[in-house]
Amino acid sequence: MTRMLYREDAYRRDAPAVVQQITPEGGIVLDQSLFYPTGGGQPGDSGWISWDGQRLPIATTVKGEGGAIVLVPAEASALPPQGAHVVHELDWDRRHKHMRVHTALHLLSVSMPFAVTGGQVSATHGRLDFDMPDAPHDRDGIQDELNEFVDLDLRVSEGWMTQADLAANPHLVKTMAVRPPKGADDVRLIRIGEDNGWIDLQPCGGTHVARTGEIGALRLGKIENKGRMNRRVYLHLDS
Repeated sequence: MTRMLYREDAYRRDAPAVVQQITPEGGIVLDQSLFYPTGGGQPGDSGWISWDGQRLPIATTVKGEGGAIVLVPAEASALPPQGAHVVHELDWDRRHKHMRVHTALHLLSVSMPFAVTGGQVSATHGRLDFDMPDAPHDRDGIQDELNEFVDLDLRVSEGWMTQADLAANPHLVKTMAVRPPKGADDVRLIRIGEDNGWIDLQPCGGTHVARTGEIGALRLGKIENKGRMNRRVYLHLDS
């Protein structure tokens, strides 16, 4: 199982690692990874891996078997051998935008308190699908509230809850289509706001900014009808 360094420090940009395996498809498995693997609507990280004077671009990162995290090279090239000591470096600008958008989508789920049926993060915008019959009428009010949350510069923090406690508090699970991230016994939670005054608390395995002020200005995008009880809402970073 790959150690998830991105969980320990989402702001760390590079780290040493040891190559544990080269997959039959040419993917690289490290003993520890800063790179987030595709999942939960958030894209896998990209960047570079360096060893012995060589530098290989990484196109994306995916989940492998047995908890492995697999770095996918961007081009056919020489790969580091198993056991090699390497340094892997994030495409930080892209990752940081993913963090901003992901946290912004959590805010959107506060401003639009409906069950979430799907979602997607990109470097410029994100979207959530809501289980709701009609499009919201007060677009300006929703956008204003989102930017108020940003201006409040609320703390974003991590916590953990046992699976039994989560089962006893099903209201915390907003997503209907994505299962909460689970460890051996615990579920990771992302809290927005202080412990005694939070505005959002929900299971999430992705990477997030440390404070909402880091997101920057937000713009509510188009709202699409995706079925009788499904509305797709887009949210954009303004810078």
